[in-house]
Amino acid sequence: MSTDPYAWIDDALETIHRADWYRSVHAIEGRPGATVVLDGREVINFASNDYLGLAGDERLIAAAVATTQKFGTGSTGSRLLSGHRELHRELEIAIASWKQTADAIVFSSGYLANLGAIAAVVGKRDFILSDQYNHSSLKNGAILSGAAILEYPHCDLVALKTLLIQQRPKYRRCLIITDSVFSMDGDLCPLPALLDLADEFSCMLLIDEAHSTGVMGKTGAGCGEYFGCTGRPLIQIGTLSKALGSLGGYIAGSADLIDFLRNRAPSWIYTTALSPADTAAALAAINIVRQEPQRLTKLWNNVDFLKKSIWENLPNLKLLPSQSPIICLQLPNAKQALITSSHLKTSGIFAPAIRPPTVPTSRIRLSVMATHEAQHLQSLLTALIPIENLS
Repeated sequence: MSTDPYAWIDDALETIHRADWYRSVHAIEGRPGATVVLDGREVINFASNDYLGLAGDERLIAAAVATTQKFGTGSTGSRLLSGHRELHRELEIAIASWKQTADAIVFSSGYLANLGAIAAVVGKRDFILSDQYNHSSLKNGAILSGAAILEYPHCDLVALKTLLIQQRPKYRRCLIITDSVFSMDGDLCPLPALLDLADEFSCMLLIDEAHSTGVMGKTGAGCGEYFGCTGRPLIQIGTLSKALGSLGGYIAGSADLIDFLRNRAPSWIYTTALSPADTAAALAAINIVRQEPQRLTKLWNNVDFLKKSIWENLPNLKLLPSQSPIICLQLPNAKQALITSSHLKTSGIFAPAIRPPTVPTSRIRLSVMATHEAQHLQSLLTALIPIENLS
């Protein structure tokens, strides 16, 4: 008897709809920025990871255009074959200088950087301890590695140490993996204490700086700089696609680590190199961030103003703990999150509803940008008034 092997998809979609977990794309018109055109209407953008407002910066655009005219649109092959340009190395040197590490290596995305790094440094005889709120790329990198995996409760150092005491002696190598800024909550990992545990139990420590790069620390170099941990042994992974306004990922660390990854990271070896345009744009962005500290100052002034205004004027809103430009309003369920997001959109605010299974509890995720002006923040605060008692 013949049956349709794809029939299960309709049932799965129906289940997603019933749970209010269904997702669809929203087409943005024009350049990214503090305001965008959505469905033909200008709205204030609190849905972007473009924290410094660089994705639409004329200097990044000019760098990308000039490099495309010189080198073409694609890299044409992997770095080890035909895809390497000196521009790639210039970007890696700039990242290493900024992060104050011995070297760096650039990948075609942050997701690929996490997959490649984790799969390269541990294997079947090894052990991974992963924060339960880690990004999908960290979790999938752990699975790909073939190592034994245990999740520890979110930022729970006591539980982590207990697992290390119990499990570390059983394995050849141990890798602790964590986001530095958790993308759907906005809180930070306890980096100094994690480094101390890594030292105590002879573990490697890998942090994902995707939402920290360009944002945290005096120069925006990330949580290593923010916590004063620059120079300590650490695998630092990040993206070029958020605060740096381009595309791609990187790994920064010791010279031996980077040399090893060039020879063993499958998602670098077997992937077409980052395009010339993206490489040039990212390099221009790093130069701007380092030369214009006022951009970072403006971002944090906006973050501090918005948090303080919500605490003082909208005390019934449930803010999740955050030490970053990611501010989350917790809501009771997925349906209420969708209703709230729709209300905000009607009020001229673009802020997405984040729901399970992406996160354990439903919320509105607000991303603050350096290019938000006072009237943008005030418009958001006004739009939040009707939902204060619904959170």
